[in-house]
Amino acid sequence: MSSGRRRALVTGASGSIGAAICRRLARSGHLVYLHAHHGGERVQALAHELNTGGECAQVLRFDVTDRPATHAVLEQVLQAGPIQVLVNNAGIHDDAVFPGMSALQWHRVIDVALNGFFNVTQPLLMPMIRTRWGRIINISSVAALIGNRGQVNYAAAKGALNSATRALALEIASRGITVNAVAPGIIATDMSEGHFSAAIIAQLVPMQRPGSANEVAHLVDFLAGEAAGYVTGQVICVNGGMA
Repeated sequence: MSSGRRRALVTGASGSIGAAICRRLARSGHLVYLHAHHGGERVQALAHELNTGGECAQVLRFDVTDRPATHAVLEQVLQAGPIQVLVNNAGIHDDAVFPGMSALQWHRVIDVALNGFFNVTQPLLMPMIRTRWGRIINISSVAALIGNRGQVNYAAAKGALNSATRALALEIASRGITVNAVAPGIIATDMSEGHFSAAIIAQLVPMQRPGSANEVAHLVDFLAGEAAGYVTGQVICVNGGMA
């Protein structure tokens, strides 16, 4: 297939990092599907912004933890052709120290990040394989690499995602498809605002500043392009030197 406009899906597009990734991929010429479960108004506004700016974006609404609902939406999308760039960005925090963590907190976080990866990626894979070109990029976290107090559930989910990234990369490398993970550290987003003081950032981050959503998005855009065709099975950090 030519390297012209490819169809890309970004899950969790309503958040700061997801939105930045969507903008970057749209500016690189992709037709971008903006996924959200909650935050529908934000993704609708983002789609309007991109479409009025000359790019091409469409909104998809489904719960990545609901396998039948996810499949129903993706089947409709696939009728127009394969998705060749997939960014699994959907994820949630539900923090608590482990002795006080409820079963619901444990399962919800893993369900979105890990089962959501399976529910979205698997039905898109065979159509992608048939084109013999594809990019799968999973958004992980520095918590998967160095841990974080109060986030045993989140670190477990993202650590498993890193392992799935490496294994899937081996399975489909010969099909012209790369699979990589991007592991952000402390990123300045609406979600992280107020969680990290300047003093804590200076202590934790060698570069002594938070990263930006755009810095994550630029790396994702590179991994989604032709130039990254020989990069696969990697967990690449964007964390100012934390790990």
